[in-house]
Amino acid sequence: MKIETTKLDGVLLLTPDRFGDDRGFFSESWNKRRMAEHGLELDFVQDNHSLSSKVGTIRGLHYQTPPHAQAKLVRCGRGALFDVAVDIRAGSPTFGQWVGAELTAENGCQLLVPVGFAHGFVTRTPDTEIVYKCTDYFAPDCDRAIAHNDPALGINWGVETVSTTLSDKDASAPLLADIEPVFSWEDQK
Repeated sequence: MKIETTKLDGVLLLTPDRFGDDRGFFSESWNKRRMAEHGLELDFVQDNHSLSSKVGTIRGLHYQTPPHAQAKLVRCGRGALFDVAVDIRAGSPTFGQWVGAELTAENGCQLLVPVGFAHGFVTRTPDTEIVYKCTDYFAPDCDRAIAHNDPALGINWGVETVSTTLSDKDASAPLLADIEPVFSWEDQK
């Protein structure tokens, strides 16, 4: 597996090896023992799978607060998406900065979004499927969101955000400056 760092400490791009023939391919998308050899000791407890039927669907920016904070390993099962992680750790030298990666069914890339980061994506093709692992269970009382179009973040989603498809929750999400700081960079160093 190829492991690439990003400008945000802890956010990684993982590209599993693929072995293909005329039938298709095989890929090991996660191996706990192999990842531990690279210092990635994550205990995934929940897998999620979502389908976005329309191009330009934005989901996020989402995160869960402690005690149910989640790290996520995100990949594209079908179609294509642009995946984003935003540092929301108070005191972090990269607080409010974001990285994005093109995840497609063809490239097999995965984005590892650690605890302390908000996550979101926009679909690039119709009927895009997103598959991701989480290190904690979904907890509605800890579920939070940040506005995808917060000018302070300046995320370039690659689509006209006025014509995107959003949930009511995402459409009314607060700005980063208005959220309660629940993650501390000092505590996660």
